[in-house]
Amino acid sequence: MKDILENTNKIPSLNISEYILWQGQPKKKPFIAKRTFVMMPIAIVWLIFDSSAIAAAIAEGGSFLFILLPFMALHLIPVWIWLANIISARRIWKNTTYYITNHRIIIQNGFFAINETSIFYKDLKDVKLKIGIFNKFSHTGDVLLNATSGDSNSSDSFEFLKDAQDIYERLQKIIFNIQTDIEYPNALRPKDNPGYNTNYKSE
Repeated sequence: MKDILENTNKIPSLNISEYILWQGQPKKKPFIAKRTFVMMPIAIVWLIFDSSAIAAAIAEGGSFLFILLPFMALHLIPVWIWLANIISARRIWKNTTYYITNHRIIIQNGFFAINETSIFYKDLKDVKLKIGIFNKFSHTGDVLLNATSGDSNSSDSFEFLKDAQDIYERLQKIIFNIQTDIEYPNALRPKDNPGYNTNYKSE
């Protein structure tokens, strides 16, 4: 089960005996829409307020306008952040790819450079399926990944997947199988199932 990707991310370096079971990326339109709309109400209100103040200052005239304009430019930071989100959204989407291998989960994303995060199955503690408002409109889902490594916890996600339910069920099965491995050592398993790796085949 592989999606046709629209990006050109480099395939991650795989370990010996490791292979990709699935790869995909977020659905483009809702991924960009979320980053466009998430700060839009605050940015619009902020822009209206500051524009009114600038318009009033221009109407009044006076030398203090030269002080007010730089101050307002700085005060409009929420608007600049919103515009930056809009400008960067497509680039971030293009650089985002998700992988499931027989050893781990790999997330590639970033703006200027592509960052790569690995979650090994032994550290994966919880998987949840989220259907938010943007998911409902786009017929997608988010798969939330909670992991523990040592004393630290981390949270990542696969966003806006068309096949989110399938990926969620697959990862749930992996967690179950690994917990079974922990409780029942490989030496006690039947010959036709010596460990959880045997359950995962490339499609």
